[in-house]
Amino acid sequence: MAFFGATTSTGGTTTAPAEKDVEVTDPPTDSISSISFSSAAEFLAVGSWNNEVRIYEVNAQGQTQGRASYTHQGPVLGVCWNKEGSKVFSCGADNAARMFELQTGQSGQLGQQVAQHDAPIKCVRWIDSPQGGILATGSWDKTVKYWDLRSPNPIATVNLPERCYTMDVVYPLMVVGCAERHIQIFNLTNPTTPYRTQQSPLKWQTRVVSCFPSADGYAIGSIEGRVAIHYVEDNKQNHNFSFKCHRKEQSPTAKDQQLVYSVNDINFHPIHGTFSTCGSDGGLNFWNKEDRIRLKAFEPASGPITTSAFNRTGSIFAYAVSYDWSKGHSGMTATHPNKIMLHACKDDEVKRKPKR
Repeated sequence: MAFFGATTSTGGTTTAPAEKDVEVTDPPTDSISSISFSSAAEFLAVGSWNNEVRIYEVNAQGQTQGRASYTHQGPVLGVCWNKEGSKVFSCGADNAARMFELQTGQSGQLGQQVAQHDAPIKCVRWIDSPQGGILATGSWDKTVKYWDLRSPNPIATVNLPERCYTMDVVYPLMVVGCAERHIQIFNLTNPTTPYRTQQSPLKWQTRVVSCFPSADGYAIGSIEGRVAIHYVEDNKQNHNFSFKCHRKEQSPTAKDQQLVYSVNDINFHPIHGTFSTCGSDGGLNFWNKEDRIRLKAFEPASGPITTSAFNRTGSIFAYAVSYDWSKGHSGMTATHPNKIMLHACKDDEVKRKPKR
């Protein structure tokens, strides 16, 4: 019997022509903030605004079964796994980061606290360094803290110029996006001092950063429906570019008037290095930054797509359709969907096209 009360999932809504993505059974009952696949097996961790982290197992047919859940004392804002895929880490509005061990954890209980800040923790990332695994947390208290799980106190604290909104790690690169468009770039061989400090290449508030798999740059998305591809070193700056996405024409007769939506998440494919974007327009796209082209555009979902993730082999792409809080509490209505969809990736969607 599945943990959340159902055994398998049912077919979901069509998000691309002639295709059916699979809907995850028994999703969270409130907005979904973050999802992350295990690096070792087909387990999907999901954090939501109902203070809960749920862990699902995905079988070979894309059907899902609830495996475990645990809680925070406030909305969950971020989730990730350790390198071995055996532990889930989460962070949230209770100013805490918590840990759950998949094999030994007790479902339904408060997660084991492993980090503390003075304000909500927006981001949590596992750093797989040669010296061993370290947990990094980024908070609205304008700090990043590094944690050795064997100690209750942080091993280091780094002050940020503003509140942490987004963070990503591909060792040895860590990029932190803060309020007021501040970007802090770290070389984790020297984790307490920023390697580069710069303004976002985009003109509006940063929503998400995602490190290249090659660890030599990052993609950044803003609330203004724009993405920038940005390399760290000066000798690659001529490869930098930005482009518009997640926009709609206001009407067929007003081509010069666009509705602009936030880019909510960016994820790189673990094998091919192509990437996805999802937005508040319900749009989902796969892109190739090397050739600067869009590989696949999906039909809009039934609501904003708030977060997304590839599995470890890049064969499954998960995305969450739920309210993105762009209109505050007044925008949260009973009609908003809360669902997680699984898309089976095809090579022609995520693989670079050979040049003619």
